[in-house]
Amino acid sequence: MFTARNKGRLAIGAAAVGVALALSGCASGDPLGTETGTGSTGASKTITIGSQAYYSNEIIAEIYAQALEDAGFTVDRQFNIGQRDAYLPSLENGDIDLFPEYTGNLLQFYDEKTTATTSDDVYAALAKALPDGLTVLDQASATDQDSYNVTAEFAKANKLQSLADLKNVTTPLTLGGAAELEKRPYGPAGLLSVYGATVGFSATGDTTVEDLLAGTVNIANVYSADPRIQTKKLVTLEDPDGLFLASNVVPLVNADIADSIADVINAVQAKLTPEALVAMNVESTVDQSSSSDIATKWLTENGLLKK
Repeated sequence: MFTARNKGRLAIGAAAVGVALALSGCASGDPLGTETGTGSTGASKTITIGSQAYYSNEIIAEIYAQALEDAGFTVDRQFNIGQRDAYLPSLENGDIDLFPEYTGNLLQFYDEKTTATTSDDVYAALAKALPDGLTVLDQASATDQDSYNVTAEFAKANKLQSLADLKNVTTPLTLGGAAELEKRPYGPAGLLSVYGATVGFSATGDTTVEDLLAGTVNIANVYSADPRIQTKKLVTLEDPDGLFLASNVVPLVNADIADSIADVINAVQAKLTPEALVAMNVESTVDQSSSSDIATKWLTENGLLKK
């Protein structure tokens, strides 16, 4: 896949995000001036924050945005961009400054052959694998990683507890998920090489859980913080041999501004727990609250808004 310096494939989708980064005076001071090591004098740079086209990722991006605005930064929101092929080029060329990411999946995007699996090892490997100009701030304890799920009925009928049990299922297996999952290291090829399970694939996209419940597919790739795992009583199959890398929430940031925003963003990361992320996802999907309202509420409850 990628090496740390190979940017060829990242050229794909570069036109998907065209962002003008404006320089403006900051009424509350000079958070990006010479005192913060940017080399500018008396001016501050607008922080452009992106997000995936995924409600949970947008919530985290909005939390970052509100925390930075509260600290006196000017923020430009560029949300709902899409997948990594679309937004990583804009991070590499500086059009986007900050993006909520997930350690394991991002590491595998750059280094398909990585052997890191634990949270700390993945985080360390990711820092080394990133292209020049990008870095990461602190990872949160919150995770939102790929997981393979079946219905409770299917799990009971086939005595499924872990991915290792799939090789014993006699019913033809079809895995549902986003189209790119078919070629990911943890997709069908990974299930075969790690667990000896042969599965077909169906690109179910946004209807993956619905297709699982309808029986169109019998295994579904669902992010671990998705509240439907609980509300729909899905069974997440254990991963004893580490098919999936740990994927903690991590801010991917332009290295030129990392020091300037680190205190603000790392304070957010320290409070962002797995339980908090699931709860916010419930507010979005069940209560239909806006990302802005969810972010404001969470930041207030955690004492992270000063104004």
